[in-house]
This record gives sequence, structure tokens and C-alpha cells, in this order.
Amino acid sequence: MNIAIIGYGKMGKTIEKITKIRNHKISLCYDGTPSLHLLKNSNSDVAIEFSQPHSAFNNVKICIENDIPVVSGTTGWLEKFEIIKKICKKRNGSFLYSSNFSIGMNIFFEINKKLSKLLHLYSKDYEITIEEIHHKEKIDKPSGTAISLAKDIVHNKMKKTWVLDEKKTKDQILILSKRFNNVPGIHTVKYESKIEDIKIQHKAHSREGFALGAVIAAEWIQNKKGFFSMKEVLGI
Repeated sequence: MNIAIIGYGKMGKTIEKITKIRNHKISLCYDGTPSLHLLKNSNSDVAIEFSQPHSAFNNVKICIENDIPVVSGTTGWLEKFEIIKKICKKRNGSFLYSSNFSIGMNIFFEINKKLSKLLHLYSKDYEITIEEIHHKEKIDKPSGTAISLAKDIVHNKMKKTWVLDEKKTKDQILILSKRFNNVPGIHTVKYESKIEDIKIQHKAHSREGFALGAVIAAEWIQNKKGFFSMKEVLGI
């Protein structure tokens, strides 16, 4: 399979490494939005896009409009997400998005969904805090993963919304965002009440788990049409 890598920072370089380990060819490595000429001449079977929030929309759009399936893990641009989904549908394209491609993290998502659903059935007296810690180069706060965790809790009607302000109300989830050197990603969800505390955590030791998940997603999306997530890839 010929894979185009769009966004050639630390994550792009790790994806390149995993792509070669899994015996695929790198058809393009580009740290920006590729031109139409460059993209068409790359003969790419699929593109993996990990760039910056300001360029993700254009990167994904040009791939879909040129019939190249695209897997994207860039966060911080989701205000334009519905537009991309409409373009994908109109063009009968192939687009797969995830805020986190780690296989372990996607299982963690499911654990958090189940936990919040069960707790809501029996009690509404839990204070909920999500803490996310990343490297200093990460631009968006909170992380897309933290937002996904919060949205799942809100969907299960345990809280109404999430906030970054520590003066939150009882109906809100507090998200704490911290940035340190050389931290690939740590996400902790705490459910605290007068009678008990429950804490679940996912800690990434390197970027390789994210890169592996992205390449697996690229392998999976070949010959498929539509909008997908890691949930379909993993069958969960």
C-alpha cells in the first residue's frame, strides 16, 4: 500500500517508521497542505494526516476531493468537522477521524462510557474531573481526547457540560490541562463522592501506540466509502 503522510512533525516521523515496519511504501511526506499536482502524482492509496489545527481542514478536503481515503488525527479544528462530513458524503469519499488512535485509549473510551452509564443509574452525586497532561508543543487545550471523554459522560446524562474553570457547578465536568516536557499523553478520569472515589487512567509511554493505530486504520479504510472512527476499525 502507498501511504501519503501529511504533517511531518514528531508524529509524522513516527508514522513513517511504523509504516515501513508494516511493509508499506511512503508515497509522500509533506509538512503542509499538498498541492493538487503533488497529491495526484504521489499515486497514494491512502493519506494519514497529523498536522496543525489551522491546516487540517484543507488537508483533509483536498484528499477527499481527489478520491484519496484519508485518516486524520489532528485535533483542535472540529468547528469545521460537519463541513468535512458533508463533503465526504457528497463526493462518496472515505474519511476516518479519531481524537486518539491508540488501541488502548479506544478501549479506555469504552470503559469510561460504561462507567458513567452505570454510575448514572444509581447515583448523581459524583464530582467528575478529567485531567490531561501532554508535551509543551501540543497547541490545543483541552486535548481532543479529553473532550471526547467528557462528551461521552455528557451523552450518558451524568453531567450537562464540561468547563475549564475550577469554579464549576455541580452539573459540570472539570477538565484540567497541563503541559510538561516529553509527555506523550496521560488522561485521568476521576469520579468522586462522599462514599467512594473511582479513578481510571491511560498513560502513553511513546507516540508509537498512536502511530500504530493510525496505520492500522489506514489499512482498514481501503476500499471503503463513508465516514468512520476507530470504533468501526476495532469492532467495538
